[in-house]
Parts: sequence; structure tokens; C-alpha cells
Amino acid sequence: MKRTHRIGDAPMGTLTRRDAVFAGAATFALGSLGLAARAHAAGPATKPTGQAILGFSQEVTVLHPLMTANEVDQGVWWNLFSPLWMLDAEGKFVPLLAKSVPTLENGGISADGLTWRVELRNDVKWHDGKPMTAEDVRYSINLMKNPAFRARNRTAFEYIASVGVEGAHVITWKLKEPYAPLTSVLSWTFIVPAHVLSQNPDPNSALFAAAPVGTGPFRFVSRKTGDHLILEANPDYFGKGPSLNRLIFKYVPDLNAMYTQFKTGEIDFIGLQGIPANFYKEASALRGRRVHAAPRGAVENLTLNLAHPALADKAVRKALNIAIDRQSICDLVYYGVPKPANNYLVPTHWASNPNLPKPEYDPKKASAMLDQAGWVRGADGIRAKNGVRLSFTNSTTTGNQLRAQTQQLIADDFKKIGVEMLIKNMVAAVLWADFWRNSEFDSLLTAPTYTIASDPDITHRFGSASIPKETKSGSNVSQYKNAGVDALLARGRQEYNLAKRKEIYAKVQELIMDDLPFLPLFYEVQIEGTKANLDGYANNVNALANSWNAASWRWTA
Repeated sequence: MKRTHRIGDAPMGTLTRRDAVFAGAATFALGSLGLAARAHAAGPATKPTGQAILGFSQEVTVLHPLMTANEVDQGVWWNLFSPLWMLDAEGKFVPLLAKSVPTLENGGISADGLTWRVELRNDVKWHDGKPMTAEDVRYSINLMKNPAFRARNRTAFEYIASVGVEGAHVITWKLKEPYAPLTSVLSWTFIVPAHVLSQNPDPNSALFAAAPVGTGPFRFVSRKTGDHLILEANPDYFGKGPSLNRLIFKYVPDLNAMYTQFKTGEIDFIGLQGIPANFYKEASALRGRRVHAAPRGAVENLTLNLAHPALADKAVRKALNIAIDRQSICDLVYYGVPKPANNYLVPTHWASNPNLPKPEYDPKKASAMLDQAGWVRGADGIRAKNGVRLSFTNSTTTGNQLRAQTQQLIADDFKKIGVEMLIKNMVAAVLWADFWRNSEFDSLLTAPTYTIASDPDITHRFGSASIPKETKSGSNVSQYKNAGVDALLARGRQEYNLAKRKEIYAKVQELIMDDLPFLPLFYEVQIEGTKANLDGYANNVNALANSWNAASWRWTA
């Protein structure tokens, strides 16, 4: 082990490589209902002490919590900022900045579902000492409605017709029409300080991200691009904790290197893609470590850009879908840990449709489908039609060897049916920028969580008006459009009855899985690890990263 440098009082090191299962794949690389552990098992210390180093395979990209971002960003946001309420590890809404979660039953939501009233805590301060008030909530909601702002997801906020305040600690809003997913959406909407952000006329200014001010259990200290980010305990936090004095988010892009640092003790928590599955057994036997097989809400998949001239053909997408040997990927690459997927919702989600066709592997049938669709093999074995060659690239982030191996297996599967898939990987900061946002890719190998928190509404992922290349908002990077899906999603959003919503979303799943804007591979099970004496870890499928409750972590003897 070669040591390189130290951060704070924590040693950092470099890597060793395991033997590649697949020759030639070693230089490539790229992320909800699960096991609920003890979300708040550890009581807060009298005074925050010690630090934890959290190893993440992707670098933090955005520190403005209302902008488009990824899992690692949210993993930091939970510690810097606070939403009105959140979903805990058991899927229950828990008030944070709000005193209670509004419902039809408690009168926080009017009987017609249009008027919402939320009473805020009056003991919350921003990290600069200013009080948090209803004006901050109003500013945050209006910012999400601002078309000039690069919002993470504007869909829900477009249904808010007006926002009002009643004194310093009561916020109200009026909806244009009932909108059932709003409670879930707001559980991921972190409130930002109006008194700081309103000083800059450019809502997308990078100044705030350079020195973010929140209400969370930790305060921003510093960031070294390409290496780490440091937070320290907020002594004025309104909630329980934190028990630790410092969090260090360490960026280790190579998963093997990150696992090595976990073994040697240089990393206290290994999350966000976690421990490669091939090390699961070995890691479970490590002394002084605890390993957690954590089901997530994410689905590993090939996201397809439907603007690609070949991938725009539905017959091609259907052929590709059955040309993939998913079971081999699960067994050979991921050591049998995950299960093949046929949906964007995990099977344990309350709205998951159990009647969708099971994933099949049938290369002969796939070839026949392409023949019938007019895709003819050329002299090099690759098919073409009307001058369009059936060739496309696939991208993921560098440093993930298992994903690189998965790409290789899929490319081999596609080659059998006369399809060329070229590998084009890049670092996360590049992939998750314009390349992803402006749909500059042909296809991606990623593991998105398609829902916002727990709600099955996926308008932001598959709605025709959620294509960021066209609207600067949303996550429909496949550029998928289906008027029938749009109509069903509109119905589902207005329906508060759970049984009726389930019927609607079952049909949505049928349509999307027939159109195949993405090819599901397997339901993600993330293998994470902590040092045995770091208490408080809890898997939460309703958060994108399991650092969501780091305020409850503490060292035990």
C-alpha cells in the first residue's frame, strides 16, 4: 500500500487492483424498498466528537440543492440543508422544518386538495445565524417555478398557482389542480436561504455553491475539487445531533481503490456504488467492519437516446431488450447478488405492476425481429437500414470495473445479432454535465431511481414536457414522448385514492415497458460498509445516498 496524503487527521491511500474477470475491461468505468436498520439508533453525544470519512465513487458536482444533480450531491445535501419533511427508512413522512406534515385528515390540505397550509418551526437558524422563516420557503418554491432557474425538477411546482405567508412561520400555497405527488416531492425539496440567494440577480450563479448556507446538522467548511469536501457540526442545529464533529466526503473514482481504502481503515463508510459484488464475501469476513447488502430503489439499465436514428426504431429497442443475457450479468459480474429487472419500479414498490412480461433472453428471436424490420447485415456483420448503420455508443463513468464488464457482455450480446455497441466512458463530472443533460449520448449505463422519493409519478422521467434539452428542466434525457403516457400521468397526479392510483400507474408501466426508452438490467442491491464501531448506519430507499442520517452517526467504544 502506497500512502499519498492526509486530510484532517485521517490517512488516505492509493489502490491495488484485483484481477479482472474480463480481459480488456479493466480500464473502463460509472449508481427504493429495503432493509431499514436503525435510522436514529445512536443518541446524540453531549458534544460532537470525532470525524467520519465517507468514500463516494462520484465527486460532488452541485451544492445548490434545488439544481439538477445526482446521488452524491443529495448525500451531501441531507447534511447541509433541510426539507419541510422527509421520508425515513420505514417510508414514513417525518416533519423537519415543518411542525407537522399536512394531510387531508389533519386539515393541512383542504378537502378539495387545492389549498395547503404548513406551520414551520420557530427555532431554526441558518448557518450564518439568521432565522429561517416562511419567506425562505416562499423563495425556494418560487425559485423552482422560475423558468430561468436550472431546477432539478420543475414539474410539481408548476401546479402551484400562488404562495403566501401568514406571519413569520406559516406558509400557504394554492394549487391549480389537485396534485397527489406533492408531499413526496417536497420531501426532497431542500429549503434555501432567501436572504443570501436573493442578493444575486442570476439564479444560476455559482457563488452560492462555493459557500452554501443551510439549516442542516453540518456546515460547509471547504472543498478540494477532485478530492474531497469537508463539513463540520452545526452547534445550532434544531434537531437531534450531530454526534460527529466532522464529515469528510472523499472522492475515490475507482471502486477497487475505494474498497482497498475501506479494508485498510482509511475510509469509515463506503457508499454510492459501494463495495463491488465480487468482494462481498471477502468484505463480510473483515475484522472490525460491518457490511450491509442494501436494496435500493434504483434500476441498473441502458438508457437510450431516442433521437439516435437507429434507437428511434421501436423494433430495434425490442430486439436489443431480448438480446441481453441479464442472468449472466447478475451471476458472472455481480456474483448473483441482484435479480434481473423488467420494470422501472422495484417489485416491492406499492405501485409496481406484477403482470409485466418477465425478461427473456432470445438472440435468435431478436435477430428475426431485426430482419423483419428491414435491418440487413453488411459485409462487416453490422446491420444497416436506409443508410443508417445499427451502431451506437454506450457510456458510463470511469472507475467502475463491474460496469465495464457489464458493458463488454452486452456489447458481445449485441454483436451476435448484428448490432455494434462501442464503449465511450468518461469521468462523472463530464458525463453528468451537458453530455447527460443535453442528451448528447447514444446510450448510458446507469442506475437511476425513477421516482421522486416514494411516489410512483414519473412525469419528470418520462413526461413529454420533461426533456431537459428542450425545457431546461426534468430528467427525460431519453427524449421519450407518448401522449397516452402523458394523459395517464395527468390522471394519476390528480387522484388521491391509492387504489385508483395503482391502476393508473400499472397501465403507465405497461406502455413504457412496451416502448422501451430504456432497457432494464437488474434491481440494484448496493453493498455498503462501515467500521464496526461507527454506529447509526441505516439503509433508506427513499434517499439517494445512505449518508442521509449522518447526524445520527457516532463512534462507540
